[in-house]
Amino acid sequence: MVDDAARRGFVIKAAAAAGLSALRGVSLADAPVTAHEQLADLTAVEAVGRMSRGELTCERYARALLERCRMASALNAFITLDPSRVLEDARARDLERRAGASPGPLFGLPIPVKDSVNTRDYPTSGGTPALKNFRPKDDAPVVAALRSAGAIVLGKTNLHELSYGWTSNNLAYGAVHNPYDPARIPGGSSGGTGAAIAARMAPLGIAEDTEGSIRVPAAFCGIQGFRPTTGRYSTRGCVPISPLFDQVGPHARSVADLKLFDSVVAGDSRPFESAPLHGVRLGLVRDYWFEDLDPEVERVTALALKRLEQAGAMLVEAPLTGIARLVALTTEQVQNHDVRIALARYLADYGTGLTLDELIERASPDIRAIFHSDVLPGGTNFVSESVYAAARDRYLPELRASFRDYFASTGVAAMIFPATRVPPPRIGDETTLDIRGHAVPFEDAVARNIASGSTAGLPGLVLPAGLTTGGLPVALELDAPAGSDRALLTLGAAVEQALGPLPAPRS
Repeated sequence: MVDDAARRGFVIKAAAAAGLSALRGVSLADAPVTAHEQLADLTAVEAVGRMSRGELTCERYARALLERCRMASALNAFITLDPSRVLEDARARDLERRAGASPGPLFGLPIPVKDSVNTRDYPTSGGTPALKNFRPKDDAPVVAALRSAGAIVLGKTNLHELSYGWTSNNLAYGAVHNPYDPARIPGGSSGGTGAAIAARMAPLGIAEDTEGSIRVPAAFCGIQGFRPTTGRYSTRGCVPISPLFDQVGPHARSVADLKLFDSVVAGDSRPFESAPLHGVRLGLVRDYWFEDLDPEVERVTALALKRLEQAGAMLVEAPLTGIARLVALTTEQVQNHDVRIALARYLADYGTGLTLDELIERASPDIRAIFHSDVLPGGTNFVSESVYAAARDRYLPELRASFRDYFASTGVAAMIFPATRVPPPRIGDETTLDIRGHAVPFEDAVARNIASGSTAGLPGLVLPAGLTTGGLPVALELDAPAGSDRALLTLGAAVEQALGPLPAPRS
C-alpha cells in the first residue's frame, strides 16, 4: 500500500459508541460477567472449547466481548457494530447445541471482520464514503467458511481508507488508536482488527494484506498476525488492490488461534504436530532487514534473538543481495497499476452502482490525491503498460527466484527479522520519522522490512518480541518458503513459547 507523502490533518470519531449504545438497558439472561472470570482474555481455542462443551453459553461470551467493545470504544476499532444482531446469533448457537447439533470448530466465536471484506448482513464500506451504505448480497468466501464452522460476525472493523496506507488514520471514519498508547497508530491498513484483538474485544479476527496490512498492525498492536502464501485463502469478495499480492489472513493473540483459523479457511483439518525449536535454522540477513533500526527496536530484537538461541535455535547469517532494487522495481508499480483495474471490476461485479471515478471523487482528500497522482491516467507517477510489464514479467520473477535460491542454499526453515524499523508512531506523524537523528520517510520506516515478503508471495508470521522502555510493542517476523504455511505455523508456536507472552495493554 502507498501512504500519502504529505502530513495531513486527522479526524477522531468514536464511531463504535453509537452502535454499542444498544447494550444499555438489555437484560442479562446469564449472571453478570465478573472480572475474576476474565472471559475476554480467553483464546479462541479456549472459548470455543468451553462453549462446545456447554460450560459457557455463547450468549454470555458474546456479552463479555461486547462489554469490552463498549469499554474500549474510544479506540474507534469498529465502523459497524450491532450488539443486538451479535446476541441474536449467539442465542441461535446456544439453541443449536441444546438441540443436539454438533458444534463446529469455531462454535459460537464472535469474529470481527475488516470492513473491506464482504458480509451479507453488514455494509462493506472499504473505509471510504461512497461505499458507506453498500450491502453485498453474499459473504466473501472467507466469511462463509468461518460462519459454516460456527462463527459469528462481530461487526466490521475500521481501516485505512481503501486499504491504501499503513496508519488507519481514516479521515472519513476517524483514526483508529493503538491500545498500548491511544496517541499512536495501530498500523494499517487492518488497524481496526488489530486494535480490537489487542484490546480483548475478540481473540481472533479477519485482516487483509497487500503490502503489510496484516503484519504492520500485528507488530504495532503486540499481537500475532499471519499472512499466508498468496492464494492460500480466497480473496473473492474483498475490496482489492492487486490480485498478484492481495491476501486475507487472521489476527490473534496466540499461534494456536492462527492454526485454528487456517484449518477452517484452508479446509485442512489435519492436526498440527508440535516441533521443538532446538536445532531449527533461522536465517538472518543483516545488510538489509537489520540496517538503521530505531535503538529500542534493535535492543528488543537482540534480546529476543538471544532467547531463541538459548532455546536451541541456530541463527544462520547469509546475504540476500538485490532485494531493495527488486522491491523498488515491482511493489508500487504493480499495486498502482492493478488497483484501478481490480477496483473498477469489484465495483461492477458486486453491484455497488458506482464507477471508479465516482468512488475516487468522493474519497477523502488524502486518498483522492494519491489516486490522482499515482494511479489514474495523467498522474505524475502513473504506471505505464511497459513499466508494469517489466515489473510483472521480469523483476517480480527475479525477486521470487532470489528467495527460492536463498532458502535452498541456506537450509533455513524461515528468515527472521524485526517487522518494522520503528515502534508505533504518533497519529499524524506520517511524513518522516526520526531514527537515530536522521529523518526517514514514513514509508521506509514502517514498510521496508515487510514489503519484500508479500511481493514475493511468501507466508509471513508476526510475533510479539517485547516492549520498549516506553511500553510500546516490538515484533519479529518469520518469512518462510512459499507453500510452507503449516510448517511456518508449527515453527511459530515454538518461537512464541520461547519469546513468552506480552503484557496486555492498559486500555
